[in-house]
Amino acid sequence: MESILIIDDDESFGETLEIFLTDMGCRILRANSGKVGLDIIEKEHPDLVITDYKMPNLNGLQVLKRIKEIDVKIQVIMLTAFEDMDSTIKAMQLGAYDYVEKLELERIKAITKRALESKKLSERLVIAISEDSSDYQLENSLVGSTKAMKEIYKKIGKISSTKVSVLVQGESGTGKELITKIIHYTGITQDQPFIAVNCTALSESLLESELFGHVKGAFTGAIRDKKGKFELAEEGTIFLDEISEISPNLQVKLLRVLQEREFERVGGEISIPMKARVVSASNKNLSELVKMGKFREDLFYRLKVFTIEIPPLRERKEDIPKLVVHFLKKINKELHKNVWKIPYEVMEILQTHDWVGNVRELENTLLQAVVLAKGDVMEKEYILLKHDEFVQNETVNKANLSLADIEKTHIMLVLEEVNWDKQVASKILGIAKTTLYNKIEAYGLIEKK
Repeated sequence: MESILIIDDDESFGETLEIFLTDMGCRILRANSGKVGLDIIEKEHPDLVITDYKMPNLNGLQVLKRIKEIDVKIQVIMLTAFEDMDSTIKAMQLGAYDYVEKLELERIKAITKRALESKKLSERLVIAISEDSSDYQLENSLVGSTKAMKEIYKKIGKISSTKVSVLVQGESGTGKELITKIIHYTGITQDQPFIAVNCTALSESLLESELFGHVKGAFTGAIRDKKGKFELAEEGTIFLDEISEISPNLQVKLLRVLQEREFERVGGEISIPMKARVVSASNKNLSELVKMGKFREDLFYRLKVFTIEIPPLRERKEDIPKLVVHFLKKINKELHKNVWKIPYEVMEILQTHDWVGNVRELENTLLQAVVLAKGDVMEKEYILLKHDEFVQNETVNKANLSLADIEKTHIMLVLEEVNWDKQVASKILGIAKTTLYNKIEAYGLIEKK
C-alpha cells in the first residue's frame, strides 16, 4: 500500500486534507512540524510527502531539501497560502513535484494521484536505465499570480537546473529577456556569462561574425581575430532574441552548431566546443513560420527542447495592480521621487486598457506619469496612453498639425518636464538615446535657460 505523509503545523487543515484523501486507498501519516515529519520520513520512507511551506523552525523548502537528501525518489508537493515567484522557483529547483495553493483541495488530490503515478513510472525507468548504463537579481523580476504565470515560475525552476535549449515565445514587451535572465541567474549558470544577441540588429554577414567570431583577414576590415558570442558565453547562457529573423543560410549554420555542439570562426578551420545553454526568443509563432516554409523545422525542434509561452498582459489583467506596485517601487527609486498614491479612477484606467505593448508599455506609462507628477499622487491627466492626444496646448488647432509637428511638441514637453535629462526622456518616449539626440537636432529643439 502506498503511503502519504502530510506535514502541516495547522492540525485542523491537516485533518481536513487527510479525510479528503482517504478514498485514495493510501496509508496516510501526519506530522505537525518539519522536524517530526523528517523523523517519520527517516523511519517510514513514504511514497509522497505533502508539506506546508510556511511553518515555524523548519519551513517547507528546508524540509524539501532534507527529504531529497534522505531519499531522492520521494515525491514532494508543496502547499502555500501565498504563492510567489521566488519560493516557487526554489521549490521546483529543489525537486518538488508541484507547488499548490492550500485551499485548492480538488487540485491537490489530482496532483497527488499524478505524483504517485509518476513515482511508479520513475522507479520502472530507473531500473531500465540502470540495466543499459552505469537572487538574476530578483528585484528586477517577474510579477504575477495568475495561473499562467505560476506555471512559468515552475518551468523556470525546472529549466534553470539544466542546460537544455529553451524557446521563449510571446508578444513584444511581455518580458522574454527578463525570463531568460531569471533562468540564467537562478540556476546552474549563475556564475557564468550571460550574452544577449539581437538577431534583427545586424546584416547576415555581420551577425554570423558576431555569433561565431572571425579570424584575421576573413573579410575586409577583419584586422584581428575576434571571439564570437558563442565563445564569449563559455558555460553560461547565450540569448538569441528575435530568432525568427535570421536568414535561411544562418539557420543552417546554427542548426549545425546545436547538433555538433561546436563551431568555427568565420574564415577559421579550428573547431571550438560550444558549452553554453541556448535560449532563443520570438514574438512570432515559429510553428506557423515552419508551416509557411520560412523557418527550418529541424532547427525549430532543436531550439524548443523546452518552451515557455508568455501570455500578453491583456490576458492577465488581474496582475496589473501588483505590477503597478512593483514598477512604482523601481521608478521612484531610480528617479528619487515619492509617487505612491494612486486614485481609484487611475487604477481603473490602468486595469481596463488593453496594453498592446504589454508590460513594457505599462512600465513606460508609469514612468511618464511619475516624472510628470507634481506631488505624491499619480494624477489622471498624466496617464498618457497610446490612444490619447499627446499635444497638451489646447490653443493649437490640432487638426492642422502634421505628425512631425505633434512629435516635435511632445518631445519638447517631455524634455522640459524632466529638465532635459535625455536618459529619462528617452525611456519615457520609448526610443533609444541616440534617436532622441537625432530628433532634437532635426527639430532644432533648444533647452530654455
